Amino acid sequence: MDSTNLEPSLYTVKAVFILDNDGNRLLSKYYDPEFYPSMKEQKNFESNVFSKTHKADNEIAFLEGMTIVYKSSIDLFFYVVGSAQENELMLMSVLNCLFDSLTHILRKNVERRCLLDNMEGVFLVVDEIIDGGVILESDPQQVLQKVNYRADENPLTEQSVTQVLQSAKEQIKWSILK
Repeated sequence: MDSTNLEPSLYTVKAVFILDNDGNRLLSKYYDPEFYPSMKEQKNFESNVFSKTHKADNEIAFLEGMTIVYKSSIDLFFYVVGSAQENELMLMSVLNCLFDSLTHILRKNVERRCLLDNMEGVFLVVDEIIDGGVILESDPQQVLQKVNYRADENPLTEQSVTQVLQSAKEQIKWSILK
């Protein structure tokens, strides 16, 4: 093996995607431009992953030289993809953080319709957990605090622009004062 491949890197996540129970893409983010650069290649990879995992009871798969951890809920499949040398526990912590955060945002109703109704919150959660392939956070409570999304508050779609701007000002003010 080439020793350059074994050096530690912060860029641990190659892709995150959520598919419905038919294997259709609901959300996907690819962080490595060399890892399936075209939409067609991405969809082929996703359908290949789905066909290998949708009936399996496992939580991890090794496919096409990638480590894939996954979880299903009702009619959704959540996937986190890393390189073959990646630590499965780190990838699983990302997956669990994503799933737990979305469970909270969707009020324990993790299904296709609710996910599609709350896509802005889903994208915020993914962006708080992973940035450019680097894992930023693996604690769902911290993620929910950062996206300022609580079950007892109005969802982001029901907040006015003024409320969102005020919330952003508060967060900036507190981050500067720390």
